[in-house]
Amino acid sequence: MSELDNRISLPAARRRVSNTSQRRTASLRVQRMRENMLAYGFLAPSLLLFAVFLFYPMFKSVYLSMHSTDPTGQIAAYVGLDNFKAVFQSGLFLQGMKVTLLFVLFTVPTGMLAALILAALTHNRFKGMRIFQFVFSLPVVLSVGSSAVIWKFLFHPTLGMLNYLLGKIGIDPIPWLTSPDWALISISIMTIWMNLGFNYIILSSGLQGIPEEIYESAKIDGAGPLLTFRKISMPLLSPTLFFVTVVSIIGAFQSFGQINILTRGGPMDSTNVFVYSIYQEAFVNFRFGTGSAQALILFAVIMLLTLIQFKWVERKVHYQ
Repeated sequence: MSELDNRISLPAARRRVSNTSQRRTASLRVQRMRENMLAYGFLAPSLLLFAVFLFYPMFKSVYLSMHSTDPTGQIAAYVGLDNFKAVFQSGLFLQGMKVTLLFVLFTVPTGMLAALILAALTHNRFKGMRIFQFVFSLPVVLSVGSSAVIWKFLFHPTLGMLNYLLGKIGIDPIPWLTSPDWALISISIMTIWMNLGFNYIILSSGLQGIPEEIYESAKIDGAGPLLTFRKISMPLLSPTLFFVTVVSIIGAFQSFGQINILTRGGPMDSTNVFVYSIYQEAFVNFRFGTGSAQALILFAVIMLLTLIQFKWVERKVHYQ
């Protein structure tokens, strides 16, 4: 082929390659668009539920927090940030946070420690261990309302089983739900038991996920059970412990049902956690603006604590 033919045919070949590349790019773009449409189609029901039950209430809370409302919940006037100022100036925030932090301190570490001990004790595959695993997991199937009713009978000052057992060993009856000194502790005991099933299942699953070869190697090297648990099980279980810690703290800050059924925030506001204060402000006093402001403050506090945990606590987590 002559040099002139090469010069004439070269641009045509380039144009064919360019057209083929453009068609391939357009085909990939159409295919990617179809895949995205299919994915959004599958996600549409979930997105609709999130929009109705999560995003809309959140935006509505922001809107209500900047307005005052009448007893019917209708907007009365725009007040800006006055509702937030009223919350901080009235002491509702400090009082509610104080009780809530005490409740978190009583329930989260104790509940995790109890679940971790039970998970470690039932980790060995002895005969009959499945029965104990089933029993320790039972609280997870009960609702908050059912659990609160059960413990309300147990805490009864004269007919309750707890005071009956204490009387058998010579201890005076304890005013579990009627004394400001005991009410929050009583709620915490009930909450620890209620969350024990979930924590136990998660931690037990985490222990079962640790390879047995590691334990066998430690046993060959002469490591005892306590040293093996402290040096091997705990570091490898740290991702699970971190997850349980984050979920437990969020759940403790949102506790409401057991407090509403057992004490209704009393006596003398000793169990008036922040969530119950929001309920009273919005649905008892019908001040939806102030209640929405408190809800947003609680959201900010929980998000801040979660970010702190992911920022500093996660550094001590050993991922495999």
